Amino acid sequence: MGSLFRQIRAAIALNILSIPQRLWLSVATVGSIALAVGVLMAFLSLAEGFRNMLQGTGSDTVAILLRDGATVEINSGISRDQVRLVEAAPGLAVDAAGDPLLSGEVYVTVDAKKRNSGASANLSLRGVTPAALQVRDGVRVVDGRMVAPGSNELIVGRRVSDQFVGFDLGRELVLGNSVWRVVGIFAAEGVFESEVWADLDTVRNLFNRGSGVQSVRARFTGADGLAALQAYVEAEPRLNLDVQTEAEFYADQSSGTVTLISYFGWPLAICLAIGALAGAINAMNSSVESRARETATLRAIGFRGVPAFFGVMVEALFLAFLGGLLATLCGYLVFNVAGWSVSTLGEGFTQVVFDFTLTPAVALTGLVAALVIGLLGGLAPAVRAARLPILQLGAR
Repeated sequence: MGSLFRQIRAAIALNILSIPQRLWLSVATVGSIALAVGVLMAFLSLAEGFRNMLQGTGSDTVAILLRDGATVEINSGISRDQVRLVEAAPGLAVDAAGDPLLSGEVYVTVDAKKRNSGASANLSLRGVTPAALQVRDGVRVVDGRMVAPGSNELIVGRRVSDQFVGFDLGRELVLGNSVWRVVGIFAAEGVFESEVWADLDTVRNLFNRGSGVQSVRARFTGADGLAALQAYVEAEPRLNLDVQTEAEFYADQSSGTVTLISYFGWPLAICLAIGALAGAINAMNSSVESRARETATLRAIGFRGVPAFFGVMVEALFLAFLGGLLATLCGYLVFNVAGWSVSTLGEGFTQVVFDFTLTPAVALTGLVAALVIGLLGGLAPAVRAARLPILQLGAR
C-alpha cells in the first residue's frame, strides 16, 4: 500500500511539473473555466446584491400598511379617513409632542435620464410627510436639508444623484409638468437611495392623486406594539388593510427577482461550462499524449495504472481550481473593491440601483463549480491513461 501511495505522489508530481510543456493549452483551459465560473458568479453576485439591497431596506420596528390584497405600494390605496383611524391605533410609538410616528405616502413614477448612457428611465417619486425620516432606520440627510411642507422641493437618494442627470444639489428640473428644486441628498441602506422624495400634499396636488395615500409607515413599540396594531386593524371593519413589518415586506419583494436572476444565470453558466469542459478534456488528452513515453517507462518499472489515473485527475482539478480562483479574484476586484453598480426594474417599473456583491458563499459556489468541471473534464482522459497497454504507450 505504501508503494502505491509513493507511485501516486510521483505521478501527480510528474503531471503538475510538466504543465509548462503545455503552457498555452493549459492557459486556455484555465481561461475557459474562469469564464464559465465568472459568468455564474456575476449572476449570483447580482442576485445577492439585489437581495441585500432590499433586505437592508426593511426594519423590524416599522410596520407598512397596504390595501388588503395589494403586494406593492403602486397597487394600493388608503383613504384619508383610514389614515386617521390608523393614527388612533394602539401600539404606535410617539414623538416628543405625543403624536404617533406615522407617515402616509404616495408613490408615482417620473422620467429621468441615466448619466452613463443618456437612456430614459423611470424613477420613484415619493410624497412623504415630515415624519418620513423618523419611520425609517438608517436614512439620514448627508447634504442640504429636508423638503419644506407645501413646496416644490426634492430630496434625492445618493444613488439617484450619482446615476441620473439633473439631480445634483441646488439644480432645478422638470418632473411631470412642474419645476422642482433639489434641496437635499440623503443616504440610506437599501432601496430608498434609489428614490426621490417630495412633500406629500405637493405631490398629490401636482399629480392628481386626490386626498388619499398608497401606503402608511408607522413605528411601533416592540413586538407587543405590532401585535396590538394588527389586532386593531383586524377588529376595525373600516380598515381593510394588510399589516406587516418592513423587513417582511421587502423580503417578499426580493424573493421573486432573486429567483428570476438565478434562473437566467445558471443555464448560461452551464452552457459556458460545457465549452470549458470540452477544453478541459482536450487539455487532459493532450497531457496523456505528451507524456506517453514517460508513462510507458513508469509502467515498465512497476508503476500501476492507478497512479496514472490520479496524476491526470489531480492535474485537471488543479487547472480547474486555478480557473475558479482567477474568476473569484477578478470578481472580488471588480464587484467588491472597484464597486460595480447596476440598475434594474423595481416596483412600478422604476429603476432601482444596487451593487454586485461577491459573498463567501458565492465564491465557494464558483470554486465548487470549477472543480466539478475539472472532475468531469479529467475523468475520461484519466481512465484512458490508466488503461493504455504498455506496448501501445511505448509506441507513441
